[in-house]
Amino acid sequence: MIDSFLLEFMIIGLLGVGSQWIAWRFRLPAIVVMSIIGLLAGPIFHLIHPEQDFGDLYSPFISVAVAIILFEGSLNLNFKEVVGLGKPVFRIVTWGAFISWMLGSLTAHYVAGLSWEVSFVIGAIFIVTGPTVILPLLRQSKLKPRPAKILKWEGIIVDPFGALLAVFAFEIIVFFTGETSTIYSLLYFILASIFAVILGVVFGKFIGKYFEEGRVPEYLKSSAVLIAVIACFTIADEIAHETGLLAVTAMGITLANMGIASIRQMRHFKEDISILLVSAIFIMLTASLTRETLMQVFQPEIIGYVLLMLFLVRPLSIFLSTIRTDLKIQEKILIGWIAPRGIVALTVASYFASVLMEGGFEGAEIVTSLTFALVFFTVCAHGFSIGWLAKRLHLSSNGKPGVLMVGSNQFSVAFANVMKKLNIPILITDSSWERLHKARQAGIPFHHGDILSEQTEYTIDMTPYDYLVAATEYDAYNALVSSTFVPEFGRKDVYRLSIQRNSGDLEDMDHTIGGRVLFDEKFAFDDLTHKVEIGYVFRKTTLTQQYTFDNYVNNCESTTVLLFLLKQNGVIRFFTEDASVTPERGDVVVSLTPPSKEFNKIKDKIEEQRKQKNNRI
Repeated sequence: MIDSFLLEFMIIGLLGVGSQWIAWRFRLPAIVVMSIIGLLAGPIFHLIHPEQDFGDLYSPFISVAVAIILFEGSLNLNFKEVVGLGKPVFRIVTWGAFISWMLGSLTAHYVAGLSWEVSFVIGAIFIVTGPTVILPLLRQSKLKPRPAKILKWEGIIVDPFGALLAVFAFEIIVFFTGETSTIYSLLYFILASIFAVILGVVFGKFIGKYFEEGRVPEYLKSSAVLIAVIACFTIADEIAHETGLLAVTAMGITLANMGIASIRQMRHFKEDISILLVSAIFIMLTASLTRETLMQVFQPEIIGYVLLMLFLVRPLSIFLSTIRTDLKIQEKILIGWIAPRGIVALTVASYFASVLMEGGFEGAEIVTSLTFALVFFTVCAHGFSIGWLAKRLHLSSNGKPGVLMVGSNQFSVAFANVMKKLNIPILITDSSWERLHKARQAGIPFHHGDILSEQTEYTIDMTPYDYLVAATEYDAYNALVSSTFVPEFGRKDVYRLSIQRNSGDLEDMDHTIGGRVLFDEKFAFDDLTHKVEIGYVFRKTTLTQQYTFDNYVNNCESTTVLLFLLKQNGVIRFFTEDASVTPERGDVVVSLTPPSKEFNKIKDKIEEQRKQKNNRI
């Protein structure tokens, strides 16, 4: 056991971020990795025990962290996103949640052997999924927009309602079984919930108005929002327990739909904090479990309960609640399967486990084990199966990693055309309908609109595209696009053309601009466009054992521009000066090369015939 509080805090951070890195490196569900590492650090090897060591700070820290995570998720809930999906989303978060509550409660009583009182509280808690588990799975699986949006909205909306429903169920139980409880306690809880929603809306409107009027400096905005979230959550939660989650969700949705110019910056900041908090909380929660709790997980009644929740309760609640909606059967199957439980379920259940045990309710002693079993098994089952199932149901973006090209011009269209022939998903976006004429003529998929516009995230499905290439004629715009989309695509997958020689001001700050410089720094927009205009051609060459990359480079002329390498697994490796590319046998090298000698001869002959014709005239 670690004796130093500071050392334990450091270990939690290292284990959390390390888990995220392992999950990214080996393409594993992050929540699964964090759960396993937390168990190893806590109940198995007894390295840390956060709940015991943190003492009175443990519960407040977990609660505030969950509030921030839920707020960050609700910042993405713009009503424009669910145009056409309002009916199924509404049905799932209302009727679907109610059916899930009833069926889950019946299963808890008859299968897990819990008393009716405990069953209805647990059934309410387990309707939640939540952004901490849903959003990482959506990023991993690359679902198509419709099922992804439904799962995201359900996870974020139902999270606070699940906690509130559990409190409501508990209040009902106390009302009917307790001697001191009155109808006023129920009314107080209902009024406190309404107040929490109003409080969240007021906080959101207030923050949004002050930001838009310039009353808060840019460097303070993210910090101000963070403190406002904590204040909103604390005020509501002090009035009535668990209503704070409802307040911060209302605050986030309000801000998301106000059209604030700095909303993207807030999202990035909150997303960074949320990732850190999710990592820390999952390590802390799993490390705080005891060996006795883990042993209880393998009891037949708990395993039976988990299996029924996975294969009966969730699918049935989705299918019944989405009757007479426009959801396809494939979408119902996927949504009916994916329902991982996460941090909110663990934290709320741990709170009620102690409360119910104090009340002497039968079955309360296994609530923590039951919750962990459901969380761990659903996270593992859904984390490892979502990608496979989505592909089988044709609800994921299949094929090679795609490229989003910003800017329609002679070079970018020709470049995109080569990618299209190689079956690489490609989309060209430009704000000018006239400039898109070349893309339309070439049959390249295109989007008419400014990539930096807020509307873009609702009109372009970014799922198929793993790389972004800023290839307009304006260096400053390329730099802005690159810096803006680094958080979405990652710094290593955002590219831009080299700064042109006449852009001296930008050249001095080239190293600070987001996005990697494509090809060779000496080839800027004008150089590449000029090469295409004078007849340079795009060549695709497959490397073999006999014809290696060294042979290819030796045969190239000095003015050849190496563009990218298409690996056999579909991954694209762009040639840049700051990254080494390792070509292998079977890879395809794409380059912009000078016309062949035969082409030059034909061109010279045509030019000579034209001159002779002019002389005769």
